[in-house]
Amino acid sequence: MGLNALVNWLMGITSIFSKRKVVRLGLYGAPNAGKTSLANRISMDWIGEPVGKVSEVPHETRVVQKKERVKVRANGKELDMNLLDMPGISTKVDYREFMKYGVTLTEAHKRSKEATKGIIEAIKWLEKVDAALIVMDSTEDPYTQVNLTIIGNLEARNIPVILVANKIDLARSDPDGIRDAYPQYPVVEVSALKGKNIDELYSEITKRLR
Repeated sequence: MGLNALVNWLMGITSIFSKRKVVRLGLYGAPNAGKTSLANRISMDWIGEPVGKVSEVPHETRVVQKKERVKVRANGKELDMNLLDMPGISTKVDYREFMKYGVTLTEAHKRSKEATKGIIEAIKWLEKVDAALIVMDSTEDPYTQVNLTIIGNLEARNIPVILVANKIDLARSDPDGIRDAYPQYPVVEVSALKGKNIDELYSEITKRLR
C-alpha cells in the first residue's frame, strides 16, 4: 500500500470512529419517581457500578449524577451513553417536607436550598442532553405541571423522549393512565426496584435513541 493510500485509509478509519456518538441520556421526573433506582439498574447491568444513593426522603438526589460510557445492547444494536441522573423537578421545595422523615430543622433548610439549586441545574441540562427518559410513578396522576413542563421543554428542543411508567410492581400502578395522558410518546412499563421489563426498556432505547 502506497503512502497516500495508507493516509487515506487511516483518515477513513478515524472518520468512522469520530462519527460514533456518545448519547447524553438524561433521566428526568418528579422527586421519588424512581429516577436513581432506574439509573442504578441500568448502570449496574452494563458497567457493574451504581449511580447514586436511593432514599424515600424527597430530593435525595440534589446534583446531577453521571456515569460515562455505558454501552447498552439490544436487538443486535449498541448505544454508547453518558447516563445523567437528574435531581427531581418540583414546583415548590418546602423544608418541612424533609422534617417528616426525621431530618433536623437545620438540615432541612440546607437540603431545601440544595434541592432548589438541583432543580435549576437539571433545567439547565435540558440544553445539553441528546435524549431523555422521563420517569413517572405509575401509581400517581401523570398529568402534572412538572411532567408537562419537562415534556414541553424537551419537545420544543426536538429531543427524543421515552416515557417510563415505573413502579408497576405496586398494586395501584396504572401505566395506561400515562399512555392516555401522553399518547404521542412511547411508554415502557418497568419496575426499577424489581428489574421487571428492563430488557424491554433497553430494546426501546436502542431502537429510538440511536
